[in-house]
Amino acid sequence: MSDSVTVLIPTALRPQVGDQEQISVPGDSVKQVLATLNTQFPDFGKRLFKGDDELNRFINVYVNDEDIRFMDNLDTPVKPGDELSIVPAIAGG
Repeated sequence: MSDSVTVLIPTALRPQVGDQEQISVPGDSVKQVLATLNTQFPDFGKRLFKGDDELNRFINVYVNDEDIRFMDNLDTPVKPGDELSIVPAIAGG
């Protein structure tokens, strides 16, 4: 799909998407792209969201290496060819 955004799936979440490393998804915003993934892979969506339209606080999302928290968050626009990275936060001590 040339009109799609490439979503990079982290290793820890790949079992919820059939072990795919990346998925092409259409959408005009981060919210639309993630909603489509949530529809296609409900178990994946359960790991991303803690409620309606609210990302789990341990999930970071980047569009072309830019953190959406410093942009328009879930309303951040995306265009064909963009790369959306989902990065679970890692805690340790």
